[in-house]
Amino acid sequence: MPSIAIRYASLDDLDVLAPLFNAYRVFYEQESDLTGARHFLRERMRLRESVILLACDADTGAALGFAQLYPAFSSVAAKRIWILNDLFVSADARRHGAARALLQGARHHAQATGVTRLVLETNPDNLAAQTLYESEGWQREGNLHYLLPVECAPD
Repeated sequence: MPSIAIRYASLDDLDVLAPLFNAYRVFYEQESDLTGARHFLRERMRLRESVILLACDADTGAALGFAQLYPAFSSVAAKRIWILNDLFVSADARRHGAARALLQGARHHAQATGVTRLVLETNPDNLAAQTLYESEGWQREGNLHYLLPVECAPD
């Protein structure tokens, strides 16, 4: 079982992060697009629109997974929040603590940045993830989420 190290990803990590992000998207039934994945991550980091935590094997430095957080706001609380939008661990690294370490890293980041809460969303049938989240103190919320697809106007 590898020892897991969590650190902030930087633009220098794109070569190891992009394949993980691409695999994450494929897991959610998107077409593989390594170039697009790399571009998306580069822009989020370059524009400081997200924070990415990288889980690595502490001994070898091999990338095992990542978590991507986006800043948002709670109007009701009149405070900032973080949305833990993406959490992924490569298939061969699962069940060794990387996801738990990433969740703990996200909590530390939230505490360090003084936000009021972290939020995430998962599929109702993802019971393994729900068990993990709840074991780390996440609470199920009763709100319904809606989605409105929006088509972009042509250029």
